[in-house]
Amino acid sequence: PIFPSDTQMITLSLGVREHNDTIYYFHVGVPIFSHAKGDLKKFRYITSNLIIQGLCSNQDIVDTFHVSNDSVRRWKQILIEQGEEGFFVDEKRHGWSHKLLPDVLERIQGKLDKSQSVNSIAKEEGISEGSIRAAIKLGRLKKNSN
Repeated sequence: PIFPSDTQMITLSLGVREHNDTIYYFHVGVPIFSHAKGDLKKFRYITSNLIIQGLCSNQDIVDTFHVSNDSVRRWKQILIEQGEEGFFVDEKRHGWSHKLLPDVLERIQGKLDKSQSVNSIAKEEGISEGSIRAAIKLGRLKKNSN
């Protein structure tokens, strides 16, 4: 998003301003939200919240911050369906492919041990070859050298 250094009106009663790397949102001149300039999770949460509260529209956010309409709709949907947690809860998978869980890795390793090709395993398991190759590269799977 592009944040204005001077107060810019989002609607007739809602404004936004950057000051000292903090973004402030004002409603009728009163600050109602703020976040650090680089905190995109809070930006997404706050702008979605403003839309849901009826203080502005999706298009107002798109026009003011130069973000895509699809992104604004997606953020708003996250807030509606998951609430605040949808923006601030850490992912549970910690960088692991959600399809390569321990039981799947064990099954794939058995197939690799039998010299089955990565391509055929990927098709059988319904996952990409890249996921399997990444797991091999990271040492979670070991390719049979026969």
